[in-house]
Amino acid sequence: MVLDRRTFLRTGLVAGGGAAVLGSLEPAASAAPALLRTRPSLTHGVQSGDVTAEHAVVWARADRPSRMLVDVSTRPDFRGCHTLRGPLLTPDTDLTGKTRLRHLPSNDEIHYRVRLADPDGRTVSEPVAGHFRTPSNGKRDVRFVWAGDLAGQGWGINPGFGGYKIFNAMAAADPDFFLCSGDWVYSDGALVESVPLPDGTTWHNLVTQEKSKVAETLAEYRGQFRYNLLDDNLRAFNAQVPMIYQWDDHEVRNNWYPGQILDDARYTEKRVDVLAAHARRAAFEYTPISILPPKDGKIYRKISHGPLLDVFLLDMRTYKDPNSPDNTPGAKVGLLGAEQTAWLKQELRRSTATWKVIANDLPLGLVVPDGAVNQEAVAQGDNGAPLGREGEFAEILSYAKKHQVTNLVFVTADVHYTAAHYYDPAKASFTDFDPFWEFVAGPLNAGTFGPNTLDGTFGPQLKFIKTGPRPNASPAEGAQFFGDVAIDGHTKVLTVKLRDLNNIVLYSVDLPPRH
Repeated sequence: MVLDRRTFLRTGLVAGGGAAVLGSLEPAASAAPALLRTRPSLTHGVQSGDVTAEHAVVWARADRPSRMLVDVSTRPDFRGCHTLRGPLLTPDTDLTGKTRLRHLPSNDEIHYRVRLADPDGRTVSEPVAGHFRTPSNGKRDVRFVWAGDLAGQGWGINPGFGGYKIFNAMAAADPDFFLCSGDWVYSDGALVESVPLPDGTTWHNLVTQEKSKVAETLAEYRGQFRYNLLDDNLRAFNAQVPMIYQWDDHEVRNNWYPGQILDDARYTEKRVDVLAAHARRAAFEYTPISILPPKDGKIYRKISHGPLLDVFLLDMRTYKDPNSPDNTPGAKVGLLGAEQTAWLKQELRRSTATWKVIANDLPLGLVVPDGAVNQEAVAQGDNGAPLGREGEFAEILSYAKKHQVTNLVFVTADVHYTAAHYYDPAKASFTDFDPFWEFVAGPLNAGTFGPNTLDGTFGPQLKFIKTGPRPNASPAEGAQFFGDVAIDGHTKVLTVKLRDLNNIVLYSVDLPPRH
């Protein structure tokens, strides 16, 4: 599973040459019984993820126990490819598996194809190909898209609508990667086959057994991820655009926090910690996240994309305190926890990238209620000095200013509309920070809501907003959104565009770097 640079060069991926052969994978022509054997097959396409200048992860799922084989080349015809022997895919991981590619050439087009070999090596599947670009160590432009919220509020895969069409719009941007901002599945969102729409037409969902109820068992959580991969648009997108994945609440259950005991008649398992363990395992099995093992693997991490960009992915679920009015002064509460907060401050200070994009799966300045009194996110709506979870982010922002960490941009989803917020200390109750932007995008294919109230503690100024025509508007009404970020390799200007389902630019802003 390891591809070192010397092997990469020797086998012709860069300089040309003969292919590396991994034993005898096809049966001999005289082996008559083998002709009756059916081949294994890949069930849900291929994915890549967590791509850096030298490393990447490739994901696949089999229809039976089989060995994952990955051919890797810098040529689309795979001439001179190198074959990596990946893991044995077994029912223990629901027949999913990942192969790590290491010591890749930077600033290059990497083509890969996945094949499956029966454990005895006598039959091999048809290949399924994918592609990604490795970051440059120089001044190459960088581009990525982001959003969250897929198959929520009763809106699943509708073949008559064209399925998850927004992935076609995102693919048209030819991004270097897709940043998934969470709610990649709605494990608490059961689907029904038909939903009446306001215009008199009907939305028709594709429904599987696992999507007909809330997820409680590991098998049901795995089924949430398999469901989305039934969509042709998403599978095609996954094969061409690598993912950087973080989770939010709906991977487990709406507005959850550790230790929560549910008062919800839909669930026979009331302990959220049990549900979260199943969800975490399924997420690690079904996404190309690079951190292992899933038992205690941290979701928060930094992905470096050359000298222009570092992406800091936060986990605002695993270490979250219980939802409350969030207005306690000086208490040790938060969303990140002490260890993650210390990690973020340290990594921000160490970063030499021009732009530091912080992927926060909950927004900073928007009030996100959980019932009549409790709050789900950072803000609580009093517009005053930092209270509750705001203290955690006041500490981070103050630290960044003190240590001259410049060019912070936050990107998020969660609230099911799109917006641009400029945080201005001159207009804030708490002022010990440098100005920064936060951009909101989504949903990908879910109900549209909003707007949420802005809390004035950090001085957010609303620069743009686009919501749906009504609460829980379906994707058929077009109010589905994603964000598009481009960094110019020479000027280092970061441009953010907020786009809709039809790839129409709704808002655009150029951000020059601060030195």
